[in-house]
Amino acid sequence: MHVHLCRSLVYTCRKLLHCNMLKQILSKIPRKSSKSDSFDSAGIGTTKWDNAAPCTKGGNSFSSRLNVVKHVSSAVFPSSIMTGVEAVEPHVSFKDVSNQQKQNLFISKLNFCCKVFNFNDPDKIVAQEDIKRQTLLELVDFVSSGSAKFTEPAITAMCKMCAINLFRVFPPKYHSNNTVWEKEDEEPMFDPDWSHLQCVYDLLLRFVSYVDPKVAKKYVDHAFVMRLLDLFDSEDPRERDCLKTIMHRIYGNFMVHRPFIRKAVGNIIYHFIFETESHNGIAELLEIFGSVVSGFALPLKEEHKMFLWRALIPLHKPKSVGVYHQQLTYCIVQFIDKDPKLAGIVIRGLLKYWPLTNSQKELMFVSEIEEILEMTSMDEFQKIMVPLFRRIGCCLNSSHYQVAERAHFLLNNERILNLIAQNRHVIVPLLFSALERNTQNHWNQAVLNLTQNIRKMLCEMDEELMVTCQRKLEEEDSLSSLKAEKRRLTWERLENAAGFQSSADKILAPVKPAVCSVAC
Repeated sequence: MHVHLCRSLVYTCRKLLHCNMLKQILSKIPRKSSKSDSFDSAGIGTTKWDNAAPCTKGGNSFSSRLNVVKHVSSAVFPSSIMTGVEAVEPHVSFKDVSNQQKQNLFISKLNFCCKVFNFNDPDKIVAQEDIKRQTLLELVDFVSSGSAKFTEPAITAMCKMCAINLFRVFPPKYHSNNTVWEKEDEEPMFDPDWSHLQCVYDLLLRFVSYVDPKVAKKYVDHAFVMRLLDLFDSEDPRERDCLKTIMHRIYGNFMVHRPFIRKAVGNIIYHFIFETESHNGIAELLEIFGSVVSGFALPLKEEHKMFLWRALIPLHKPKSVGVYHQQLTYCIVQFIDKDPKLAGIVIRGLLKYWPLTNSQKELMFVSEIEEILEMTSMDEFQKIMVPLFRRIGCCLNSSHYQVAERAHFLLNNERILNLIAQNRHVIVPLLFSALERNTQNHWNQAVLNLTQNIRKMLCEMDEELMVTCQRKLEEEDSLSSLKAEKRRLTWERLENAAGFQSSADKILAPVKPAVCSVAC
């Protein structure tokens, strides 16, 4: 009995010793780290957008993308997010899987759409491009139906897919000798990748509309928003229109990003005004900002007033103002609607940047002045009426008949005419000389007719004042004639004296050699 127990103990000890030795041996063998392919396993991996690995045209493995593409983001996509998510073949239709698998299929399709194709490549595989487009359309329909659940893995996959497909650096712009008005008539450039980009933008729009901002703000961060704003420089107007809608939705839903978006838009405008004067998306950015201004609370913050003074008013300076002038005027009118006291500041700014040699810009400025004056209070009008109507008087005398006509139409505006009537003793003398010069010298018959109508209207307003202005103008003309005659006589005397001196200089005195004052 004792012998049997001893043998059992010896066998047990040998077994334990063998196990410990085996563990020590195994611990010395280097283990192979298992890294699952983030996209093939319907996950995102541990990379940042800065080092994102996009795919090649063929196969499921991801390699280097086109050199023009640049990925930037501060969001980290931890691999632990995808723990427990079952990978599903992305080519399967949503109708062919159970409701439990639809979410996994949604993420798999998003990862499949991270493949980027070069549409300019003559050796491109059309079939694979069509498959990707059909997959993108399926994703748009799936999200539109409300079946998609934007969990953290789904948000991660969505942001990754949008970043790889959309974020890219545009080729440098080459300056041409064409004028701004010729460039407006040029046909726009269309991106050959638009069949895919359009679907991605539709998907992104629905994503930012349906997702919970509190969850998504980790991935739709400042870097993501900044790269979207960079895309506004695209030459494709369809892309800029999609971006405008998406950025407006982000501004409305992601309240935490609002100050950053305003600051970033301001920096783009500053860069455009003071450095490059070249950007394709200023009109769309101003259209977004117009709706933003309409939502500002009263009283306006000093930050918003400074944006008006430092960004919006200087936007009248570039030669290409005609491309975005309509949106710019809308923004300024929204500011004045919020705070009528800003009208004087805006008009002074317009007078500061008033074009002197560009008649097309001058037409736009006169139209904008008319729109602003319709909203200007009497107190603000009286502060700026003297310099303003001096400038309008110059426009009345413009040799460009369209500018002269537009200035006459401004004076026919009922609201402006009422302001003039209440301040006629100051304004009419400023306009009278311009109207009189038009009557005597202007070449265009339509302008002459308009001038006669304005004179008649002002006579009906205050005939005595017009007679006084006429008398004063005649006195000024006589004085100017006397000054001109006096100036002519003065020049005549100078010329005679110069002629006498020149005849005397013909007798030249001998020239003495110069003496060197420096001792050698």
